[in-house]
Amino acid sequence: MKQTVLHSVHVAAGARLVEFSGWEMPVQYEGILAEHLATRRSAGLFDVSHMGRFAVTGPDALAFLRGALTNDAAKLVPGRAQYTLLANETGGAIDDAYLYQFHAGEYLLVVNAGNRERDWEHLTGLAQGRDVRLIDRSDDWAMVSLQGPASAMMLMSLLGPLPGDRHNDCGEAVCRDQEALVMRTGYAGEPVGFELVVPNAVAAAVWQDLVAAGATPVGLGARDTLRLEAGLPLYGHEFGTDPDGNEIPIFSCPLARFGVDLADSSREFVGREALAKQAEEGTARRLCKLALLDKGIARSGDRVVADGVDVGVVTSGTMVPYWEFIDGEPGPTQGKRAVAMALVDRTVSAEQALAICVRGRNIPVRRVARFLDNRSGCYAVPELC
Repeated sequence: MKQTVLHSVHVAAGARLVEFSGWEMPVQYEGILAEHLATRRSAGLFDVSHMGRFAVTGPDALAFLRGALTNDAAKLVPGRAQYTLLANETGGAIDDAYLYQFHAGEYLLVVNAGNRERDWEHLTGLAQGRDVRLIDRSDDWAMVSLQGPASAMMLMSLLGPLPGDRHNDCGEAVCRDQEALVMRTGYAGEPVGFELVVPNAVAAAVWQDLVAAGATPVGLGARDTLRLEAGLPLYGHEFGTDPDGNEIPIFSCPLARFGVDLADSSREFVGREALAKQAEEGTARRLCKLALLDKGIARSGDRVVADGVDVGVVTSGTMVPYWEFIDGEPGPTQGKRAVAMALVDRTVSAEQALAICVRGRNIPVRRVARFLDNRSGCYAVPELC
C-alpha cells in the first residue's frame, strides 16, 4: 500500500490504519463519533494527500478544460474555484473534481484518490494535439483539510491573513517559509473550511502546528459521516455505478447542477449531448435524502420500498452524531440519528410513504430537503425530524 508523507504522524498519534484505494490511511484516532462532533464544534484536521493533484497550463489550457470538464472553466477568474465532473459519453461520471485557478491560465485539478490513474489517462488522451501541459503534482505536495467554525482562526495563527472571504476562494500564502496554496473548499459541509497544499518537506510540521492550535485529527470514518450528514455525493456511491451495477446518470444527483454548465451551446465537452438530454427529460431515478424514523441503520444496497414494492436502492447510509444547539451554538448535549441517501424511482410521488428494508425489516423513512443547515453563521446546524 502507498503511504502519504504524513503516515508516520498518524502512526505516532495512535491512529487505526486501513487500506483505502490502495493507500494506508487513518480511519480513526479517538473515534468516529468524537471526531465528527469535534469538527462540528471547533475544527477537524484531515490528511487528504492521497488525492490526485494535476497542474494544467499552456496556451490551450482553457480550451482543453472546457472540453474535458462539465463545468465551464471560462467562468473561473484567478482566485476562484469550481466544482466539476469528468463525464463519459453516456452521461455517467468518470469522477467528480475541483478546479482551481490561482493565476490567469494556471489551473489545479484535484481528483479522487481511487480514480487518479484512470483520470490521468483520460485527460492526457484528451490533451493529445493541444498545446497544453499536464503535470501530476500529487507526489510533490501534501494536502490537508481544516474544517469547522474555528478553522479560520487556527489557520490564521499559522499563515496570517487568509486569501478571500467566500466559499470557493483560493490563493497563495507563505507557510513555514515555504509557498503554499490555500483554498476555501472542503468536504465536510462546514460553512467555514479550508484545504492547504504545502511542500512535503514541511507537511508534518504544519500538521503538528494545527494540532497545537486546537485542531482535532480526523480519519476516513468521520470524514464519511460528515459528508453524508452534509448530503454530499461520494464517487462509487452517488456517482459511478449504483449497488446494482448500473451506471448512475450524473443528473440523478441534484447537486450536479452546480457542476454542469450547459449555458454556452457552442461549448462541446465530453458527455454534453447525454447530459443535455438528462437535464431536459429527467432521469429514471433521483437521489433523495432519507431520515430513518425507527431504530436501525441503513447501508449501501438496502432496498427502498413503497407499498411493498421495490422503488429504489440506498447508496449511502450511517448513524451520525449531532450537537443539540442552544441559542445558536452547540450545547453540552449530543444525540445520534440514522440517515441515508438513496436513488428512488421518479415515478414515486412526494406524498407516498417510503421505507428502507434493513435485515428483513421495513423501517419507515421521511424524505427531507437536508440533514444540515450550513447557509448562515459559522456553524453547521442539524435539521432533525
